[in-house]
Amino acid sequence: MTAVITGHMSISLDGYVAGPSQSAEDPLGRGGLELHQWLFAGEAADYLEEANASAAAFIMGRHMFGPGRGEWDLSWEGWWGGNPFNGPVFVLTHYERDTLIIGDDAPFHFVTSGIVSALEQAQAVAEARDVMIVGGAQAIRQYLAAGLLDELRITVTPVILGAGERLLDGIGHPKLAQLESVSSGSVTHLRYGIER
Repeated sequence: MTAVITGHMSISLDGYVAGPSQSAEDPLGRGGLELHQWLFAGEAADYLEEANASAAAFIMGRHMFGPGRGEWDLSWEGWWGGNPFNGPVFVLTHYERDTLIIGDDAPFHFVTSGIVSALEQAQAVAEARDVMIVGGAQAIRQYLAAGLLDELRITVTPVILGAGERLLDGIGHPKLAQLESVSSGSVTHLRYGIER
């Protein structure tokens, strides 16, 4: 059966997934890139590959796809220069845009009909495999608050940002059950089941 999971969001010891003053030039905000140094160092590559292998479709918020607000700049094709995920991505947005396919990569679909519709579309293509909410924080908060997530995955990093964007603000009080805790180098990967 399809589960709805998050990607391993890097989170600071004080609960932030991005630093203050996010912008197109600094999408993770001041100090936010420090949250991801463990990825650049190659820590836990095997762990993440195995942890993410169950997902066949992905959902992300508009701000994770790009820095724009309002109507689309159709020349923008994402931060990655292609689709780095192993399947179709459904981008939550208020502004219509045609499906984007870059090279031989899986498509980006732009969903204006809300989080439930995006989830239903992702589940339809994932078939029996998982749907992963890859970010950003606002998208994950929406799915958590709506009671639509089965599993929350975070990677705690040895960083203190002091300000920025928190992952877990405004989500109510979901009941969590720890499924896994794996230390790898400087970080700890946590998985929590969420009681629906």
